Amino acid sequence: MSRDRLIYLPLGGAGEIGMNTYVYGYGPKGKERLIVVDIGVAFPDMDSTPGVDLIMADVTWLEENKERIEAVFITHAHEDHIGGLSHLWHQLGHPVVYARAFTAHHARRKMEEQGADPQEVHTVSPYPEVVEAGPFAVSFMPVAHSIPESSGLVIDTPAGRIVHTGDFKLDETPIIGEPFSPELWAEIAKPGVKALVCDSTNVFSPKAGRSEKTVGPEIERLVKEAKGMVVATTFASNVARLKTLAEAGHRAGRSVVLLGRAMRRMVTAGVETGILKDFPTVVPVEEARDIPRENLMLLATGSQGERRAAVAQLSRGKYLGMSMKEGDLLLFSSKTIPGNERGVINIMNAFSEMGVDIVDDDGGLYHVSGHANRPDLERVHEIMQPQMLIPMHGEHRHLRQHAKLGEQKGLASVVAVNGMMINLSGNRPEVVEYIDSGRTYLDGSVKIGALDGVVRERIRMALNGHIMVSIIIDEEDSPLGDPWVEIMGLPRFGRSSAELVDVVETDLGHVLMRMDAKTLADDDKIEDQIRKAARRSAQDEIGKKPEVTVVVSRLLEN
Repeated sequence: MSRDRLIYLPLGGAGEIGMNTYVYGYGPKGKERLIVVDIGVAFPDMDSTPGVDLIMADVTWLEENKERIEAVFITHAHEDHIGGLSHLWHQLGHPVVYARAFTAHHARRKMEEQGADPQEVHTVSPYPEVVEAGPFAVSFMPVAHSIPESSGLVIDTPAGRIVHTGDFKLDETPIIGEPFSPELWAEIAKPGVKALVCDSTNVFSPKAGRSEKTVGPEIERLVKEAKGMVVATTFASNVARLKTLAEAGHRAGRSVVLLGRAMRRMVTAGVETGILKDFPTVVPVEEARDIPRENLMLLATGSQGERRAAVAQLSRGKYLGMSMKEGDLLLFSSKTIPGNERGVINIMNAFSEMGVDIVDDDGGLYHVSGHANRPDLERVHEIMQPQMLIPMHGEHRHLRQHAKLGEQKGLASVVAVNGMMINLSGNRPEVVEYIDSGRTYLDGSVKIGALDGVVRERIRMALNGHIMVSIIIDEEDSPLGDPWVEIMGLPRFGRSSAELVDVVETDLGHVLMRMDAKTLADDDKIEDQIRKAARRSAQDEIGKKPEVTVVVSRLLEN
């Protein structure tokens, strides 16, 4: 009996939406050769991660085992699958990266931006081309999704075949990219599938998914009937939707303008890689200012309410000289990702105050999801007939529901969340180890751990404000004058109607005067007593206990 084992280890994307990072291994226990599938990011919010730029999986375990990594495979170019690659590549020992052409185009650009070697990104053709990586033979299986050249992975190992679906939908008319081919999926399944590791995002959606082709006529009708300027926003990566929107504007006799760097970048990448053909001619924004607004169709970034995106800036007045007015139309050809609702609604209200007519996708006419719904997942289970089903890409409730769906059809399954190592070697998936998994924050240009305390301290300061106390101690260990206090993020006046700074300085002066010689000779003791006293004083005055920083300076003897 072989002592080697086949393992699956999610480090991100299992139990959450975003930050997808998955590991497969084969070999003796603890010495398995590894491949990494996707290295994505999640995006911060002001409530839980203020000031953070990006959130990535904690890859400490991979870094400790980097000599075992054979390669990295990227399924598609969405940020939650590719966004962390260039930031973490060095930590993983500079492994070779494989992707299809459109994805590789974006990967190389990101690698260059972070000073990594773009030549380590290799372009691979779709199935049946095979990449040999240690004990793994990997092929890119074309799937339909909301970005071009998305792929699942066919991973052959000595212990059997794994099909890692990536993000996918069953769309036989996707406008751009390869359509769903049940014949191809059946061919891939024919040798037998040991494990189907499958997208779970839309497991709660009870109706079969709709094709991208169905939104075109509805968008065209809406744009044709519009009287003023039309602005449409969608995910910049949804190149098929961008083409549909642009064609709708073109057929309505409107000049098409791209607003936002991501929008222009995606269209350029689509053209350069040959994915995007016959895209309507676009007009530079500088020329658009001289075109009557009823003849304009703007495609703008910012469908998720991002503050710096084009739509948000238009909602605040102007963007690159363009502005919206009463009677104009704003179309959200997108679904709001959970957690982004507040930002989107704020933008909608700002446009409403301008008199702009807003159309979103509540009725389902102007957007279709890029993920498989429950009936589609069941169809895939039926085609693939896997020995076991491993739900991935979803919150815990999605994974659990998907596992139930599989068990009802007799498929051995397990709810595997981040950090849970699964042995796929036997007849059923088995949890064999728990790896410390967490988050790494990109904070400016520095990567910090979730447990480093930086973000936690930032949240505390945001919630409670900050007091800075400066104290000078002379050569004889006596206070030189009263403490000096500065406040940030706190009201100027408290309950006593006196200035907060004056009240705290007075209270701290009394505390300092009462300190004995032993305390005054010890900076740590001074800081501790002053910190507690400052928080107590603020609590009495304003009902809050702010964060307090105490700086003790000592005069040196001549």
